[in-house]
Amino acid sequence: MSEVAILGGGCTGPLIGLLLARRGHAVTLYERRPDPRAHAVPAGRSINLALADRGIKALERAGLMERLRAALVPMHSRMIHEIGKPSLSLRYGQRTEEVLWSASRAVLHRLLVEAAADAGVDCRFDQALVNADFSQSQATLQDLASGRQYTIPMSPAIAADGASSAMRMAMSRDGLCVASEARLPHSYKELNIAPGAAGEARLDSGHLHIWPRGSHMLIALPNADNSLTATLFMPAGGSSDSFTGIGGIESARQFFERQFPDVLALIPDFDAQYERHPVSHLSTIYTDVWHVGASALLIGDAAHGIVPFHGQGLNCCFEDCLALDQLLETSTDWRDCFARFTALRRPNSDAIAQMALENYVEMRDTVRNPHFQLQKELSLALELRHPRRFIPRYSMVMFHAEIPYSAALNRGKVQAAILEEVTRDVRTLNEVDFALADRLIEERLIPLDG
Repeated sequence: MSEVAILGGGCTGPLIGLLLARRGHAVTLYERRPDPRAHAVPAGRSINLALADRGIKALERAGLMERLRAALVPMHSRMIHEIGKPSLSLRYGQRTEEVLWSASRAVLHRLLVEAAADAGVDCRFDQALVNADFSQSQATLQDLASGRQYTIPMSPAIAADGASSAMRMAMSRDGLCVASEARLPHSYKELNIAPGAAGEARLDSGHLHIWPRGSHMLIALPNADNSLTATLFMPAGGSSDSFTGIGGIESARQFFERQFPDVLALIPDFDAQYERHPVSHLSTIYTDVWHVGASALLIGDAAHGIVPFHGQGLNCCFEDCLALDQLLETSTDWRDCFARFTALRRPNSDAIAQMALENYVEMRDTVRNPHFQLQKELSLALELRHPRRFIPRYSMVMFHAEIPYSAALNRGKVQAAILEEVTRDVRTLNEVDFALADRLIEERLIPLDG
């Protein structure tokens, strides 16, 4: 068995560390931030997580789902809040088990670190990666408390150090990979909706709440303590409805009074929160090579950071952990496993990156369109008629871990064309020509189990 260094102790690092420790490897985890078991995460810096089938499968493999379940809140539907209209609930799927699970990133992170430590992972915090020498297979780290630098062998090192990965930057610097960051011209700011006076949730906790406004949106996800984490997404600049356009607190309050008056009424300390919580940017990370021989591997956001609009960032990272652990069942050669891991996961990470960007447009704008709502309703009806041929793309991504992201993207394009064809000049489900839909599905979509 090997001595494995995990560089990065967010959510991905502890999970892959735990899985490797269970295989008998001696695992040491290094993280530049303080220990989450002793230090709180700064307010306003954590988009809530939506745990779905892919992430759950990885946590089940690690034996962690029951340990984490109390921190999760089930969400069966989206709740759409439009100005001047009744709220509209849209189910994610049609089966009772097709739900998303809202989790506080800070709570989930702490529980994962605890579980990794319990499994024998040596977790060391306030340790920053300074440099990687790939010719010598050594990494240089710095103890942030003392300033002391030291080296460790990369035999191997698995870098789970996030979208700002120091390992990826070192690989890129040495010409070992080509990496790029595509920054979205939109940013986000978080706000907290506290429970009511009796400790009750102020909005229905069975929903992911969305206030779509075209160029921007607000979402709110429930927490286990009946609070909700709300996140405002909007252009960073360039218009009056942007973070730079809004400017100070008074303008921000006026903006919420126009766009989200119901939410403003739920945040009595809005001024203090808006001023205190930072504006954070959003990016997609693309990397062409994820490993250096048997020495180093990029995993999770370090290899493929994505925007959060499909709720798959964490799920994709956890699926990485599951995939690597499964590869290690058939080979103990790190070089071989790392190469196969990259070949397996990169097409799928590229696919979910694309779908996450597309889903932002859907969430902030398209979801309000009656034609879109009709197609969503029709998709569920066609899934009942053709359960192994037609599964809505959203459901393939969220509830069918056995379907790779790349397959969901490709089948989704075919299904979207079918939906457009059969809903042309159609306003209600009763007007749909189901015989035409059945014929197109049989012609264009092969069974998923065949």
